Formats: sequence, C-alpha cells, structure tokens
Amino acid sequence: MTLNYLACTPQREALVSNSSVPAAPDYAQTATWAALPDQTDAADVVPKGMEDRQKDGEVDVFFVHPTIYTQQREDGEPWNADVQNAKMNKKVDDSAIRFQSSIFNGVGRVYAPRYRQAHISAYWLKEPELQKRVFDLAYSDVRRAFQYYLDNYNGGRPIIIASHSQGTTHTRRLLKEFFDSTNLRNRLVVAYLVGMPVEKNYLENIPPCDRPEQTGCFCSWRTYLRGHYPEIHEKGNNIVSTNPLNWSTDTLYASRELNKGAVLRSFNKVIPKVCDAQVYDGLLWVNKPKFPGSFLYNNPNYHIGDFNLFYANVRENALARVGYFWKR
Repeated sequence: MTLNYLACTPQREALVSNSSVPAAPDYAQTATWAALPDQTDAADVVPKGMEDRQKDGEVDVFFVHPTIYTQQREDGEPWNADVQNAKMNKKVDDSAIRFQSSIFNGVGRVYAPRYRQAHISAYWLKEPELQKRVFDLAYSDVRRAFQYYLDNYNGGRPIIIASHSQGTTHTRRLLKEFFDSTNLRNRLVVAYLVGMPVEKNYLENIPPCDRPEQTGCFCSWRTYLRGHYPEIHEKGNNIVSTNPLNWSTDTLYASRELNKGAVLRSFNKVIPKVCDAQVYDGLLWVNKPKFPGSFLYNNPNYHIGDFNLFYANVRENALARVGYFWKR
C-alpha cells in the first residue's frame, strides 16, 4: 500500500508505569479538534471529481482517528500522546483526517476530536492494569469530546459514527455507553467501526448491518490478502465482517468491477477497480490490489487501507443510508 501512516508492527515494550500523563484537552477550544465543520481543516479536502458538502449536510459525522502515535517510545515517555504536540497533530491531520475522515464530507458535517491516543505498543503490553489505564485515558477524551459535541454542536441532528483501528477501540465503547440502551439510538444513521474486531452480539440493540439500505446498525471489516489469517485468529469466530462492495455480511464474492474507487497516496486521484472483496470467517479477504506501484507491496495485511481501498464505496453508502434514514 502506498499510504505511509499507521505502523502495524509492535514497538519495543517499555514497561514503565510512572511515565508522565499529558494534560487533558479542553474541547471548548477549537484547537483540540482536528476537524470542525466551521473551520478549514484536512477533513474538507476532496479528490478530483468529488465535492465537500458539509454546509448542506443534514447529518453529523463523529470521526475518531486511528493510532498515529507510533514512533519509538523511550522509557519514561508518556504512553498517551499530547494533543498540544504540533508535530503529532500535523501527522494526524495529514494522514487519517485527510485520507479517512474526508470520505464523510460528502454526507454531513465532520467532527473529529484530538485525543490522548495510546501509543501503538500499548496493544502488546503485558501489564494488564497499565494497559487498561492507558486505553481508559484515551477513551475518557473521546467520551468527553462526544459529550461536548452533543451539548454544543449537535442540536438534535442524526449522527454517523466512523472510526478506524484505535478509533474503533474507543467508538465501540462509545456506542455501548451513549447509544445502545438510550433514545440516542434513534438518531444513529450508521456506525462504521473499521479495523478492529467487533463481536456480532457486542451491542444489545444495535445490530450489524447486512444490507446497504439498513440504518441504526454498524458495519465493520478488517482487510487481508486472500488466504491470509492474522497472527491471532480463532476460526469460527463471532466477529462481524461487512463487505464494503455489496454491504452484506454473507460470503458472496464481490468483483473488483464493483469497486468504485480507492484513494491512496495520490489523494487527488480516485482509482476504480483496485480490488475485489469477500467475507470469510470474520475477515475481509481481497486479491492483491492493483494500483501504480502495487507490485512492490508484499504485506498481506491491508489494515492501512481498510477505508481507502473502498473510499468511493463508503462515501456513496453513507449518503445512501442517510436517504433511507429520512425515509424511515
């Protein structure tokens, strides 16, 4: 894959529990948001032939970015990123906000908080209590950002939740806490919980989406080369896998002819028919994608392209589900 953000290999574990904790973000300050509909930011950009429609959007999109805190972590350094770190913020903006959250500017107003994301190596920590503290801290920011959004920005509008990787680690909790057993569920258009496993029965009242016109449901997928299993994989699992080419959870094969366009390193260019897709045992399998330079990419894990391989399909589907939501 030619996108170069989100490292997917564990860093050296530094089991230090007394590292400093960055200050909590104040979501009343616009600087603590990577994307707001009334400010110019990376969520406003569009590839050639597409249009930023946030001003006309009838729904809101709350987007939580993946892990960008991936550089080598030294002993004593924070396990959670500092939202006041300008270099880190630029990395977030130039990667996930530009390449992922921009998918949704064709359907609604995009809100994306900065948060004290956990370092990538926290996923492999062998100290359960420390690991819990690190991820709970990150979630506490996402939670407070969402509550601030509800209190100050939403105004009763329908909501799309979208996230990738670590973002999904947090938004699955967000859905359970804020939506699953509350009236807010009635305002949920759809949730795209991408890049992390989500169990079919994780939520009591919000089902997996199994057709493209369904609303009040969630989609989830993790993309790998056909035939490849992640290192930790239990066959016959209970994990949701949605095919973003036909929006079904069945195992029906979807050819690359249905792929309406990927957006990769050359952001302004939409590349159609990059890959096919098929659900298999909780995974999304694709044949090797075809794009300029793809012959150089030999990693069977396409996690980095979970959204971008299907950029145009997700964008179109979000708009369609909003239409069905209003009809509902």
